[in-house]
Amino acid sequence: MGLINESHPDEFILLGFADRPWIELPLFVFLLRTYSMALMGNISIILVSTLNPSLNSPMYFFLTNLSFLVICLTTSIVPQMLLNLRSSKTISYMGCVVQLYFFSIMGSTECLLLALTSFDRYVDICRALHYTLIMNQRVCLLLASIVWLGGITYAISEVTTTLQLPLCGINKLNHLVCEIPVLLKTACGEKEVNEFILYVVCIFMLAVPLSLILASYASIAHAVLNIKSSEGKKKAIRTCSFHLVVVLLFYGQSISMYLQPPSSITKDQPKFMALFYEVMTPTANPVIYTLRNKEVKWILNNLVRSIFSSK
Repeated sequence: MGLINESHPDEFILLGFADRPWIELPLFVFLLRTYSMALMGNISIILVSTLNPSLNSPMYFFLTNLSFLVICLTTSIVPQMLLNLRSSKTISYMGCVVQLYFFSIMGSTECLLLALTSFDRYVDICRALHYTLIMNQRVCLLLASIVWLGGITYAISEVTTTLQLPLCGINKLNHLVCEIPVLLKTACGEKEVNEFILYVVCIFMLAVPLSLILASYASIAHAVLNIKSSEGKKKAIRTCSFHLVVVLLFYGQSISMYLQPPSSITKDQPKFMALFYEVMTPTANPVIYTLRNKEVKWILNNLVRSIFSSK
């Protein structure tokens, strides 16, 4: 933490929706409900994938990683949002720093992990005969390790660079949580170089994985058109289309937030975007990825029955 500039305040005031107090209670109820749903859905995926041998495949290995990541991501920010909406609107400087690092690590790793899941789908559909050979356990562990290491490296460098900017005594952030674009907008002094560096790095972390994902799904679409079985074609289209929805939701909002100049970000844009891509997308992930799967629903029902019957 010695790299952090020393002109920081002791705490930040997160303004949130203080100018519109009437919206805070409905948002609190909405946020609490969606956060609970996200936790239950993603914990269910981890339990089902871990406890059932029939789901011991690369796809569910990566989805387990994604669910764990999503739980950590939402837990790093949602409790602070709930606190902001109902009671305290302050956060200590060190609390803000920890939140920045944790949230950035999880968010950047999710960018890479979504690209990895799309690659897995590509191999499964376009290289079906060699799938088990290509995506063996060792390769899966190696790819997952690279993704996590890449996300951690990127996040640490990005957040540390942002924290170098002087705040000149400013301790009010017009947001519900600590987030990099808001801190950049708040910072004073010469920050154009920092903004440019972060912009270039964000392009690499967002645009490159998204391009790889779109290329993977273009190849998948071409392969699907050549499937003779109408049932197999429908299943492949259904699976990949829903996966693509999650990808576009996540990357669309992230690109809109991180690849536009901080000076062009409107007053309330970060707050509503945070509520959307940091809460709604994690809630949709379990439903779209696995809970629509008949096999997963059957296994989950059996798991719930066995728990209650044992009691």
